[in-house]
Amino acid sequence: MECIALTGIFPMVIDELRKGIPRTVEVTSAHNVISLAQVNPGSKIFLTSVDCEDIEMGDIGIVVEVLSVVVTMKHTVESGHGYYIMEREKLTARCKLKFLANSTIRASVNRCSIIEPRIVDVVRPVAFHAG
Repeated sequence: MECIALTGIFPMVIDELRKGIPRTVEVTSAHNVISLAQVNPGSKIFLTSVDCEDIEMGDIGIVVEVLSVVVTMKHTVESGHGYYIMEREKLTARCKLKFLANSTIRASVNRCSIIEPRIVDVVRPVAFHAG
């Protein structure tokens, strides 16, 4: 299953999502923000703690469903005594995610790029429900 990957995610965030409770995650790295700008609610994405440049076949992570996503620009101006000091803009993306399954990268589809999302081929999650 090919899907967009969010990389370099803090392992405790991944562990929190594994508990099954939907959580909102904010990312600021350029490649992750660009990746989230390409997804819609209902999309399935792969999260891993491995850095974008280091992704290899066999790396583990989780597949999550995107419940909502918002990309925003944060603008701050620092000034003192009536004169301009520093102006900053930071592009961020916030997304609410729901855990679906653990998975492994089967193959990397494209290389890490700052201008396009990282796409990986992951083992399709299979869920069995007793009932």
